[in-house]
Amino acid sequence: MATNRGQFNSRLGFVLAAAGSAVGLGNIWKFPFEVGAGGGAAFVLIYLAFCFLLCFPVMVSEIAIGRKTQLNAVGAFKKLGHHNWAWIGFLGVLAGVLILSFYNVVAGWAFGYFLEMSQGNFDFGSVEKFVGFTADWEHIFIYGIVFMGITALIVSKGIQGGIEKAAKILMPTLFAMIIGLMIYSFTLSDAMAGVSYYLVPDFSEITGEVIYSALGQAFFSLSLGMGALITYGSYVSRKQDIVRSAAMITLTDVSVAFLAGLMIFPFVAFLNAGDMSSVSGGPGLIFMTLPGVFESLGPLLGKIVGAVFFLLLSFAALTSTVSLLEVPVAYLVDEKKIKRPVAVWSMAIIIFAIGIPSLLSYGASDTLSSFVNLFKADADGVLKETALPFLDFVELIASDTFLPLGGTFIAIFTAYVWKKNNLNAELMEGRETQSQWLSKYIDFAIMFICPVVLGAITIITILERFFGIQVF
Repeated sequence: MATNRGQFNSRLGFVLAAAGSAVGLGNIWKFPFEVGAGGGAAFVLIYLAFCFLLCFPVMVSEIAIGRKTQLNAVGAFKKLGHHNWAWIGFLGVLAGVLILSFYNVVAGWAFGYFLEMSQGNFDFGSVEKFVGFTADWEHIFIYGIVFMGITALIVSKGIQGGIEKAAKILMPTLFAMIIGLMIYSFTLSDAMAGVSYYLVPDFSEITGEVIYSALGQAFFSLSLGMGALITYGSYVSRKQDIVRSAAMITLTDVSVAFLAGLMIFPFVAFLNAGDMSSVSGGPGLIFMTLPGVFESLGPLLGKIVGAVFFLLLSFAALTSTVSLLEVPVAYLVDEKKIKRPVAVWSMAIIIFAIGIPSLLSYGASDTLSSFVNLFKADADGVLKETALPFLDFVELIASDTFLPLGGTFIAIFTAYVWKKNNLNAELMEGRETQSQWLSKYIDFAIMFICPVVLGAITIITILERFFGIQVF
């Protein structure tokens, strides 16, 4: 089974591919946004702690389940003899499909801005231009098709010839572009004000809401709870050390997020003459604030730096879209015995079609732009009923709700159904040395910390966003 399905050729290939799954738009725009909302460096410290203390054990469990069974997210639970738990895998596949449906739209925005920056169209950074850009559904449609086509082409080539080969090109290039832009941003005036904001913690800013946001960001950024790492784990050789690989994946993902902040905040400080009192993030930071920074660098240099930045954003998105597509493809190949090329291109078409309402929900359709009224925190952290675009609604359902829910039950399944002894036996395969304290911590975290904390995240999200019950 493993040979027919394909395997990663090396540990480096697996680590880069799995890290690529984790590294994405969230590292570049969502992480800086959360840092800004969470008071700067204090948020960074909490985020780093949760990545290793909470997310790492879940990552290890997902990879171990995948390698043990050599099957997709659904088939893995069945092969372990627990058909009643296969719904966790179905939830992961559904989450992957929904996330890719809107993620591809935002990736299309990034690709479109790369083309605009390459031509020196800096006025696309204004609010009016951004709204006009996202409402121009014909162009976004084309950008989305291009991006989904590239994603499908990579996945159709299989594990070694497609996913692993692409990861070995995309991930080093991604790091090179981030570091290059970061070094350049340090040379700008007032850059150190941004660095100070980012690296010097103000612990008075730590609140329950900040801790909750850091937890959510850590879990989301590592691509957990949706079957991607179970799927990738199924292509891992039994000679590889899962614990060591998971540590490298976590460190790679955290490094990209951390370096992205070091890259972006000096740019923001430069634009604001060192005033970091009103930092905001998200799409506004990426698509509206930063083009103004690039324009101020001059017509030629601004064009180069701006184009490289949005190419970087496109590369980051591509490393994630590849893994998101692989989740349902692996399910079709393993469970339905559909040939990989057919599974890839049929799923790409279906998911693109599912994403059309998201594509139209940022200005092209009034109905979809104000799709549903749910609760969202304002600038002061107070929940207010807000009209959400269809894209934001799908993100809330798939990313903010399904992922922590899936992670909660993966931890419960690993600890209390599959049992920690089976987990530890799988983790011993390929390990050169055994760390007793680390093994004990993973067992403890999977049994107690992860189910409780991830379950709390899920419940809090549902209470706040759907019912308007302010927990913090």
